[in-house]
Amino acid sequence: MKSIHVRDVDPGVLRRLQTLARLHHRSVQGEIRAILAEAARRAPEDGDLNQMDLATVETGAPGTFRREEIYDDAR
Repeated sequence: MKSIHVRDVDPGVLRRLQTLARLHHRSVQGEIRAILAEAARRAPEDGDLNQMDLATVETGAPGTFRREEIYDDAR
């Protein structure tokens, strides 16, 4: 199995990783492996950079959007 060495991890980030690891009953190394595995599952397969996952959210605020607001162009 390949390994990764990460340097200069912010102490605050490390503390939070330790907290997550305790919450999930894992070592810090196990927690980092789980985080990396989840991130890798979200990546497009076979280098397909044109794939995009979109989520729809309901804000409760009425309104409409013009194309120019979304795409920042003057079609």
